[in-house]
Amino acid sequence: MTQTVTNPTGAAFDRDPLLEQILGPTPGQMLRRRVLGHQGLLIGGAVIALLALMAIFAPLIAPHDPFAQSLMNRMEPPVFLGGSWEHPLGTDHLGRDYLSRLIYGARVSLLIGVVAAVISGVIGTTMGVAAGYFGGRVDAVVTFLINVRLAMPVVLVALAVVAILGGSLTVVTTVVGLLLWDRFAVVMRASTRQVRAREYVAAARAVGASTPRILLTEIMPNIANNLIVVVTLEMAHAILIEAALSFLGLGVQPPTPSWGLMVSEGKTMMLFEPWLVLIPGAVLFTLVLAINLMGDGLRDVTAPENRN
Repeated sequence: MTQTVTNPTGAAFDRDPLLEQILGPTPGQMLRRRVLGHQGLLIGGAVIALLALMAIFAPLIAPHDPFAQSLMNRMEPPVFLGGSWEHPLGTDHLGRDYLSRLIYGARVSLLIGVVAAVISGVIGTTMGVAAGYFGGRVDAVVTFLINVRLAMPVVLVALAVVAILGGSLTVVTTVVGLLLWDRFAVVMRASTRQVRAREYVAAARAVGASTPRILLTEIMPNIANNLIVVVTLEMAHAILIEAALSFLGLGVQPPTPSWGLMVSEGKTMMLFEPWLVLIPGAVLFTLVLAINLMGDGLRDVTAPENRN
């Protein structure tokens, strides 16, 4: 039995389902099946998309001004502990709506995670690919720089720099981005060393392809799978570092909403009002878990052995 299909020009032609079974699905269909069949990727992507939309449309979603204080309404419990729907997640020690601050806090966490991952990714990927492809002295210099970076504890260096320069959003993002490039460099160096020995790279050299062309068309597409994994890991790492700095009082400064800062502000009342710490902590945990689930899913879907 045949099926009538209309092509882009408007003409109709018959497509034999048996022929489709012989030829197999198209690459686009295979990719779609892999994506839809990976639960971790779907769950992680859905959570991140929800939080991203929440951050983008925060002014429309937030029920109250996250900076507005009302000492008459301070420390109201959330709805599930007997509070009112006026403040579904309660209020903090200054009477600010907790739900609104959570929504706006998503902007800080996602912004720092994405920008820091981009900064560190550009630095580390450039160094790693150069070391893995050229080898020799370039590899020796990059390896030395990686060892120097690994000898420096990230949190302590970030604390020292932020304490000197101040805890603004720009400073925290830049410092975190400049401190997380080592994993990119290590992974990209090892991946590039493996790929440069493949036959297609040798064939590209044999036909006279330039080094930039080989790097962009032969090396990068075949190490992108590893790069995706490192990007997601470092995004989660950057978000946790920002939360730690804010918790210690050296990250994003009040009154800017930040999940780490909310945990810090609620720690003094943790024994009496534990929801002040548990709510932002649970949201932070959910975001980091979703990023890791999505990273694992993207690694599985884009793995070279799954492309055929």
